[in-house]
Amino acid sequence: MKSTFMHDIAIDNLKALFNQLENEKQYQPDWLFHLRSRAFENFLIHKFPTKKDETYKYTSLEPHFSGKLTYLSQTKCSNINIDEVFKCDVPSLDTHLIILVNGWYYASSQQELLHETSDGLIYGSLREVTNKKPELIKPYFAQSSRTINNFLDDLNLSFMQDGLFVYIPPQARLEKPIQVINLVVADEAVQIYPRHLIISESSHLTQILFCDHSLNISPFVMNGTMEIYLKDNAKLSFYRMQNAHNHSIQLTNNYITQSHQSEFKSVYVTLHGGVVRNNIFVQINGEEAKNSMYGLWLADKNQHIDYFTHVNHNKPASESNQFFKGILDDEATGIFSGKIFVAKDAQKTNAYQSNKNLIISQNAKVRSKPQLEIYADDVKCSHGSATGKLDDDAMFYLRSRGISHKESCQLLMFAFASDITNQIDIDPLKEEIETLVDKRLRGELSRCNRCSISCT
Repeated sequence: MKSTFMHDIAIDNLKALFNQLENEKQYQPDWLFHLRSRAFENFLIHKFPTKKDETYKYTSLEPHFSGKLTYLSQTKCSNINIDEVFKCDVPSLDTHLIILVNGWYYASSQQELLHETSDGLIYGSLREVTNKKPELIKPYFAQSSRTINNFLDDLNLSFMQDGLFVYIPPQARLEKPIQVINLVVADEAVQIYPRHLIISESSHLTQILFCDHSLNISPFVMNGTMEIYLKDNAKLSFYRMQNAHNHSIQLTNNYITQSHQSEFKSVYVTLHGGVVRNNIFVQINGEEAKNSMYGLWLADKNQHIDYFTHVNHNKPASESNQFFKGILDDEATGIFSGKIFVAKDAQKTNAYQSNKNLIISQNAKVRSKPQLEIYADDVKCSHGSATGKLDDDAMFYLRSRGISHKESCQLLMFAFASDITNQIDIDPLKEEIETLVDKRLRGELSRCNRCSISCT
């Protein structure tokens, strides 16, 4: 009865918010208005998933939408000094820095909302591109999620505020990674809906780093969607670090669509968060395309981390690799559910999936469900899952050499995590994340807020 009551409150809250946004008649193109209306209608048809839905069997989200959450129709941070917003402790990490505040693209002026370089690279506010250059995004916007029923993406599209747009033309070569600092700055409970669109046609490797941070302890729900399209021969590496407080609800919907001989690599590191749900959907629509996906989560107290992956091999001779690891302490919960789908015509597919978890406390829980669905007969596919405690033999070896029990545990956990952190190809970033992981495992890091900001 209580669950039904909370469900009804959450639905009523979202209905009221959607009606409010419609009544405000904020400027938006007709095509976008119709997409948003259709998305909300779809959400009202399917609503929140129940425990009978295998993909959300262990993660219930409607209670988090049933409280009082302020919707920020515009950024409150108009007077930020961008040099003071984020002070990175890695001076050798040289990047193109982009700031998002509460779902909104930060710019010091209207002219700074959209950039176009001499080699054709375009980046800036997704909202600005939608209004001024819709021809750039209409063939891609919300197309990758059409065939997937995802209520979180429906909500994101219904209430999207702003986000990042990046277009990388065929011959563009970025000498430095793009670093996106995705900040939550609020002194009240808020709901945030950023949406991002990245299109790459370049055969030169592009690296994009997303850092999710919160600068206050106020509760928030962030439900973000990322759409990435790789054209023929395009190469892109994507890194995401999530680090927020225990009152945060971090939800991400990641859609990756790949064409012929494209290469995509992603590394997700969840250092801290109250409830985290990362949905990752991959469509391999070109022959000889390659997708590599890695993830690491560290959870303690009552934190709840949930990773869901779905990789579709739709063309022959493609390759995918998934490797996810979790370390859980106290009463934390970790969930991994992953599926590899191989279509009938996708012969010569090579696909691998693995999930390994390390449980430190008897009260921590892990649910792991790797899956294969194969309709082709000439493939190499495998999956596996393992959950356990620290290795007794390794512990004995370290203790016999005079290393304390606490330090031995630390060394073994760090070694366990290094399989994922070693996949980070930006050396200064790799070193910083390894430092943060080490501190997190020692209990010295609750959240890495080394930023300073003055925003009202």
